[in-house]
Amino acid sequence: MTDLIRSAGLSYYPEVARSVGLDPRQMMRKVRLPLACLDKPDTPIAVTGLRRLLELSAEASGAEDFGLRLAERGGLTNFGAVGLIVREQATVGEAIEAFSRFIPIHHDGMKLDVTRDKQTVTVTLHLRGRQPTAPRQSIDMALGSVHRIIQSLFGSDWRPQEVHLHYPPPHDRKRYREFYGCRVTFNAEDDSILLSAHDMERRIPSAHPLIASYLRKRIEAIETRPASWEEKVDEVVRLLLAGGDCTVERVAEHLACTRRTVHRHLAEAGTSFSAILDAQRADLVVQLIDNPGRPLADIAVQLGFSAQSAMARWFRGHFGCTITAWRKGVRPLKSSTVATAA
Repeated sequence: MTDLIRSAGLSYYPEVARSVGLDPRQMMRKVRLPLACLDKPDTPIAVTGLRRLLELSAEASGAEDFGLRLAERGGLTNFGAVGLIVREQATVGEAIEAFSRFIPIHHDGMKLDVTRDKQTVTVTLHLRGRQPTAPRQSIDMALGSVHRIIQSLFGSDWRPQEVHLHYPPPHDRKRYREFYGCRVTFNAEDDSILLSAHDMERRIPSAHPLIASYLRKRIEAIETRPASWEEKVDEVVRLLLAGGDCTVERVAEHLACTRRTVHRHLAEAGTSFSAILDAQRADLVVQLIDNPGRPLADIAVQLGFSAQSAMARWFRGHFGCTITAWRKGVRPLKSSTVATAA
């Protein structure tokens, strides 16, 4: 199953890539990641594509700390709604627990385990993947981002007790000690950050309980992430269609696979790309035509029709009336379900 991550994690990629002499757009084309995701931070992209981008960028630039550089520039805003709810918790402990609970909304394959004893709290990172462990740059970016988020709750003077990394030491260990501000152990059993249990009680001055409660309700409503191929394709189609650029090739690009793979998995699920696209078009078209000032030709282009006349024929076949009649309030019986949902 293809894991997805919100493209907000790439917000600083162009800046970091250029700083080490790389052309960010050229690098993204090499791993077939859609360039448009740089301008749309909530775009779902394949985790495998992101991992290839990080590893290739580190190799091409010679920057062994490429993942750390991305984490260094990131922060809570890179995690969208998850970052917002973390910031509004009353204590650091509650913020870390909230981050652990809701991080899968941002990154399907990322998990944080939080364990405590009397003196120490250990935050352990798990990244799902086909290999026994995730690539080094992905670990650096993810665990480094967790460190930066915790640090942002305390202030820049905070340091963890220790950091553990499962992979062999880099050429420049000093870089890692400077980034984390503590002892860093390599060839460890896991990838984790250790902090004082006392730190968990630290209150967050900027926290607002009413905002936290509101955000929690909103984020709980979207906590269940798409799990099947059908659901993941549906999510990407919905997003791309809203931007007016939805084809099976574009969907495959976001999922880091070929169009044949998309068709095969959907057939195994008993559906098709055409069926998913048709359903999403039906949901979106009734919203778009509700604006009488929007030209139908523009709507046809956004929904991927070859011409306005093609959209008109599709609409009549799907809803049982013309667009003009729909705008006047006509709701044939065959479209009652769609009309109610709209």
